[in-house]
Amino acid sequence: MPFSPHPHQLLDHALTEAGPLARDLLNSMQDELDAQPQHYPLREGWRKVRAHFVTDFEGKLIELLQAGRRGEDPLHRAPAQLGGLESLSLVDEQQALQDVAIAHVTKAAEETSRAELHQIGNFFAALRGIARARERDNPLRPALFAHALHHALASSPLGAQAQYELMRIASAPLARALNRLYVQACATLRAADISDMVASHGRAQTDPLAHQRLAAARGIGMRPTNHGTLDGLSRRVDAVNSRPQGLVSHGPVTQRDPLAPAPFVRSTGPDMLSRLYDQILADPRLLPPLKALLARLQIAVVRLARSDAMLLRRQDHPTWALLNRVAAHGMVFERADDPRLVEFLRFMEGEALLLVDAPTPTALLFQQVLARVDAHIDQQARQSSERNAVALAALEREQLRSDWRELIREQIDHQISGAPLGPRMHRFLQTAWVDVIVAAMVRHGRDSREAHAAMEIVDGVLDSLTTPRDLADREALRMRLPVLIESLVSGCDSIQLSEAKREPALSELMGQHARLLRGLPALDPAERRPAAPPAAAPSAGAAGSAAPASADEIVRRLMEERDSQIPSHWLSADVDRGELPTVPVQLYNEHDSPDARAALQRWIDSLQIGRWFHLFIQGDWHTAQIAWISEGRQFLLFVGRDSDERLPLTRRALEALLSNGLITALEDDNVVQRAVDTLMSDLGG
Repeated sequence: MPFSPHPHQLLDHALTEAGPLARDLLNSMQDELDAQPQHYPLREGWRKVRAHFVTDFEGKLIELLQAGRRGEDPLHRAPAQLGGLESLSLVDEQQALQDVAIAHVTKAAEETSRAELHQIGNFFAALRGIARARERDNPLRPALFAHALHHALASSPLGAQAQYELMRIASAPLARALNRLYVQACATLRAADISDMVASHGRAQTDPLAHQRLAAARGIGMRPTNHGTLDGLSRRVDAVNSRPQGLVSHGPVTQRDPLAPAPFVRSTGPDMLSRLYDQILADPRLLPPLKALLARLQIAVVRLARSDAMLLRRQDHPTWALLNRVAAHGMVFERADDPRLVEFLRFMEGEALLLVDAPTPTALLFQQVLARVDAHIDQQARQSSERNAVALAALEREQLRSDWRELIREQIDHQISGAPLGPRMHRFLQTAWVDVIVAAMVRHGRDSREAHAAMEIVDGVLDSLTTPRDLADREALRMRLPVLIESLVSGCDSIQLSEAKREPALSELMGQHARLLRGLPALDPAERRPAAPPAAAPSAGAAGSAAPASADEIVRRLMEERDSQIPSHWLSADVDRGELPTVPVQLYNEHDSPDARAALQRWIDSLQIGRWFHLFIQGDWHTAQIAWISEGRQFLLFVGRDSDERLPLTRRALEALLSNGLITALEDDNVVQRAVDTLMSDLGG
């Protein structure tokens, strides 16, 4: 008689196997390092890890499995709620390299145990009473073991590259070990006589994302490389409609073949359009309110087809571009009651009414509506980034600090050359006040009012040392001095300059002012100013003004000073990565190739605010929208479907993800092209 497995039975078994799994993985990695000569350079780093690898791996794995046993998502991290840099965790090239390694380990395990993960995922979905299995609901998914492996390696003083190489070495033995664990779990399900149930759970659902449990195993899925065209579809429809129709007897109720031509319609005109539009509306990825909106637009599209022959010939027609844009933006939302989707559909109602009520719709009218839709999506995205845009813009300006310091130093040197400054004030303006100006530029912007005010103080100091011509000039100088000194003090406060460093220069300046008010020159002719100190030698991270420190080095130093919560729980598990467009990794992963660098540059330049992406960051897949791009395109802010969850990335991190196929634009797979491809297949391959 079959027994009923306890909900925690599979997890309890995994907990008991955590120790043996860690030891088995340790031995397998050692064997791999010993057997392959190309791995010899990693032996020294592995020696540092080996002593505590089992303890670290087992401890982290048990922690994650116990969280799953409590019904929590083991990889969920609560997002911070602040709006400044302290609420963000910048994803740089090092973080991206870690994510590439975790993704590699996860994918290897999922490909090895695809069938077993299918059944285990359905088992936990059935326990939760949900109709379809979701990746995040499986507390035994390979991503947990990949995170435990990364934790065990990151606990040692290894560089990011060494950790990456060791994780790739561990991927195959870990995949084999997990396959044994998953096979035992499936045997438990078979003993309970529920293997058939979990194998088919959710199969009757028409939701296209029901097979999400296998999406991660497939990774970035393969889409047809040879897409259908409207001309090809037109010929296919003509061929189908021209087939002779035999006489058959029908019962009182007949069912028309969906491939049969509609009666009394032209073969390549409205009939082709109706087939194509019906296929668009049949796309199961569209939420009901989005389908209703597109159905309303069909009226205007049909009317346009009567006067615009290019509609059914050009796939870049503004009409199709509008449908793709609306559908792509709406498909990223998981719920029909999402506030941002509701607001977007409310906006689109007015635009749809304009198209439907137009006496003669034109391509130009659709183009104008598309422009307004783009502007609306852009505005929505920018509003979601308002809390962090200022802080991120300051972060980008921070990388220019050393460049700006050198530039301002040269300008001030030229400006004060030959001025009657005392030696202390002369050095103060060359050093401390340069920092005051640069700090204002970083905080408020290069051309900000605060930066200009700090620069004007230098002019004010030099002007205050001009010998007064008469009593009136002396009195005017006397009135200006308190404001000037107060501004200097405020500038010192802005960079927290100590009293010991500011007081000698300010006292010297006030002594010069006293001389001027007594009718004496500002600088005693007997005093000689020492030569200006030489410019500081370039640091190890910067080879002079021609090669300043990289953005990654500066950002890394900044972020090392912060200990913030990393917002990594994104509602991304319901995006079917098996249905995403193929990422042409070969175009980007040859970093030394001029073609690869040019392709990367074109891809970065094509990024726009408001576009949605699916990307693997911080050990998990996220669906996120670009909400902010820095002026130099060195930093980007992504916002998830939950607007409180945000993810800032450096350009180098994006390039690393793209080179490894871990980011793709959701809108590359447009709804019209998908309908054309599906219809071409349905009409005869």
